[in-house]
Amino acid sequence: MVLIAIIFITSLLVGIPIAFVLGLTGLTHLIVIDEPLFFNIITQRLFGGVNSFSLMCIPFFIMAGDFMNKGGVTRKLIDFIREMIGCVKGGIAYVVVVVAMILSAILGSANAVAAMLCAVLVPEMKKDGYDDAFAGALIAASSVLGPVVPPSVTFIIYGMLTGVSVSKLFLAGIVPGVVIAAGYAGVIMFYSKKHNFPKVNDSLDLKRLLRSFIAAVPALVVPVIMLGGVLGGFFTPTESGAVAVAAAIIAGVLYRTLKWKDIPAILLNTGSVTAAIMLIIAFGNIMGWTLAMDKVPQLISDTILGITTNQHLVFAMILGFLILLGCVMEGFASLIIFAPVLAVLANGVNIDPVHFGVIICLMLTIGLITPPIGMLIFVVSNITNISLTRLSKAILPFAFVAFVLTVILAYIPDLVLFLPRVFGN
Repeated sequence: MVLIAIIFITSLLVGIPIAFVLGLTGLTHLIVIDEPLFFNIITQRLFGGVNSFSLMCIPFFIMAGDFMNKGGVTRKLIDFIREMIGCVKGGIAYVVVVVAMILSAILGSANAVAAMLCAVLVPEMKKDGYDDAFAGALIAASSVLGPVVPPSVTFIIYGMLTGVSVSKLFLAGIVPGVVIAAGYAGVIMFYSKKHNFPKVNDSLDLKRLLRSFIAAVPALVVPVIMLGGVLGGFFTPTESGAVAVAAAIIAGVLYRTLKWKDIPAILLNTGSVTAAIMLIIAFGNIMGWTLAMDKVPQLISDTILGITTNQHLVFAMILGFLILLGCVMEGFASLIIFAPVLAVLANGVNIDPVHFGVIICLMLTIGLITPPIGMLIFVVSNITNISLTRLSKAILPFAFVAFVLTVILAYIPDLVLFLPRVFGN
């Protein structure tokens, strides 16, 4: 196991893409344990890792995001939210959080939300006098809502790995998403008073608000159809991805902004991003299988439970491990390798599996905005050309608030499980 750990850490440090890190580590582990059916295991695990109906939603969510961006849906949505809350001091900062929540309910991915908002809102915030580092940090932090607000690709992968109901995870993710968004609003309110952030509009103009609302109706209908359909039992969480694509295309046609020439680029981007995610899942499945064969999950569980069986202490250790893991490792890879291990441990101290699933996904995502190595900080920095040092400093208040609220949600499970219990009954 020491050799495997050295190969894994060294590969990460030298910058090998995470998919190939998982593949190299998994293959080395197979050689070390002297698996006689070496080639059979490789092909079976590679294919078995991605041969899941649940994963079919991933290309659809990516495609829906591209269609929304090219079709002008995002722009109409932003214009409506600006008119609605733009008369508040720091209005455009609140717009970022609200739009991120709505886009998260369509895209289900932190990177997709960050890329979309950076392209549209950072220039506008700079024009209104906001510091570009604050703008980038706010967008990166708000993008954390992507893997938590349903429908969430992260929840779908977690459900596939652990057997937890994806529909229950979707329901359980709503309250944490709202709580984190409210926490960000508190940070914005503090900075608005401290730096005297401007208003977008001097007063609320009902005519302009109504006009922007009518224009934004197709954009607002997309998440309503998706969530309503899943919660109402009209289609599965996986099928909601296809519904999102259809709704995004219809919205683009209604706005008359979606063009035939945009489609090849959308399909190409969907294919390349999906392939990258599927590679991580496929190679991660090999590594996960070898760890299971070596009884690593049970070993970790027995070791920690040998130290303490106190549910709160075990949860605290898991939370600390997850935040560190999220800082240095890509979210999907972390989930694939460690979710089954930690699920066994959580089950050993009677933590509700739905509650635990939401917290583990949220904590890994917060790791993406935790300096110095948070992956989302790099994404926003690359898109906006804002220095990593300035972004890391500006994002600290948001990361701290998100972490504290997640810990509160971890120790008050009724907040997370309220909606699953209501709809379950």
